[in-house]
Amino acid sequence: MSSTPISVFSRAGVLLRKEVLDLHAYQVPDSVGYIKLDAMENPYLLPQLLREEIAEVVANAAINRYPDPNPSILKQKICTTLGLPQGMGVLLGNGSDELIQLLAMAVNKSGSVLLSVEPSFVMYKMIAAFTGMRYVGVPLAADFSLDLTAILEAIKRDQPALVFLAYPNNPTGNLFSADDVAKIIETSSGLVVIDEAYYAFASDSFIPKLLHYPNLLVMRTFSKLGMAGLRLGFLTGSVDWLEQLEKLRLPYNVGVLTQLVASKLLVHHDVLLQQAEQIKQDRADLYRQLSEFSDVTVYPSAANFLLFRVASAVSVFSGLKERGVLIKNLSGGHPMLQDCLRVTVGTSTENKRFVLALKESMGM
Repeated sequence: MSSTPISVFSRAGVLLRKEVLDLHAYQVPDSVGYIKLDAMENPYLLPQLLREEIAEVVANAAINRYPDPNPSILKQKICTTLGLPQGMGVLLGNGSDELIQLLAMAVNKSGSVLLSVEPSFVMYKMIAAFTGMRYVGVPLAADFSLDLTAILEAIKRDQPALVFLAYPNNPTGNLFSADDVAKIIETSSGLVVIDEAYYAFASDSFIPKLLHYPNLLVMRTFSKLGMAGLRLGFLTGSVDWLEQLEKLRLPYNVGVLTQLVASKLLVHHDVLLQQAEQIKQDRADLYRQLSEFSDVTVYPSAANFLLFRVASAVSVFSGLKERGVLIKNLSGGHPMLQDCLRVTVGTSTENKRFVLALKESMGM
């Protein structure tokens, strides 16, 4: 039987949604051989004794069995360790990305809107496209604060089913006005999710306010605190909401090793918080050093990274890579981020190497 061959790309163009075809895959650069300051990771290893305890836990793990589909012990440790309000539930995810997608799937009726601010975490917009939601991005003010008037107008106009606010914001690092965020929650008829991925480095949280707002959920990940390799995030809020969202969670989404190691680490949560305190001190020191550069504008941060602007981000980024330091080039990703770079706060030694490489890259 003869037929005209159809290329894979042609077939994809017929079968796939236009939103998918228009997307670009999320790119993670190769970091081998670099001082890695591009992904907001905790740069510190765990103490040796704790690593030995984890090794014993892993050695005895039943990896021949499927993981606990509803890890109640881990959930209870999260509730107890982080002091979640009584009566609030926990939904676990493979990092926060899975939770964002699950939320979008849950509320996506025909014509539903997902609203966020820009620039912010790129996955909000990408997952809106994945799930076929209409995305509305409201620009931040020039100083990266919330443009409350514009946001409230967009909420009233577009009636979003889902609102995401990163608190602190990524990639700008700032903590929005809590009063402004509260007004957004109060104005919204849909779900409002406060993404507190960087809670360990900030000075505020909306978790205590869960009891006051029935349309509020708070999302966190343990990745920035030192568990990036485990990929564990959680959503907390009213059990009524979470019971519905559980219906969409894929079975066994949190693996055996993640459950066991995270449970062990939460027993030693104080160790991770001590590391976070060190990162906050190093953040202040790095902010001071960057502020002394005449050709650098560095922005205040409540996260474990700093956003800064230079005369030519592409040139400086390339110069840093040539000197073995990998950070994030944000220029071109959004008009407000023109010539902006983002550096994760590393160890004291890594930060010194970065500052020296930055000076050399800028011809100082």
